Amino acid sequence: MPAAQSPKGFVESYFADLPIMVDISRCESRFHQYDSDGSVYRGEINNLDVGIMQINEHYHSATAKKLGLDLYTIQGNVAYARYLYENQGTAPWSSSQACWGPAAKAAKVKSNPAAIVALAN
Repeated sequence: MPAAQSPKGFVESYFADLPIMVDISRCESRFHQYDSDGSVYRGEINNLDVGIMQINEHYHSATAKKLGLDLYTIQGNVAYARYLYENQGTAPWSSSQACWGPAAKAAKVKSNPAAIVALAN
């Protein structure tokens, strides 16, 4: 990640072709890869969920290692998230779907009339 780029900017750039993944990152980690003490950001509900995309260590660390990806870096975390998405879609993040899914998008549009105009164009 370039030094001048924020974690949010990195995710937006990396997933420019998959905006749903940007929404998922916002909902899962609020764009945090690391805590303020420098340790990897862990899930509030499940501390085995790590990083900006909240990849679960128990289920995914072995596969990530086989792929040569380090879940504890932002680059490895988003790369593994892309791998998951390409193989399973958004299912691995279904627990946060209320935040990023169709109902969340509909509520966002309903509360922002300008978004309706943007969607129409």
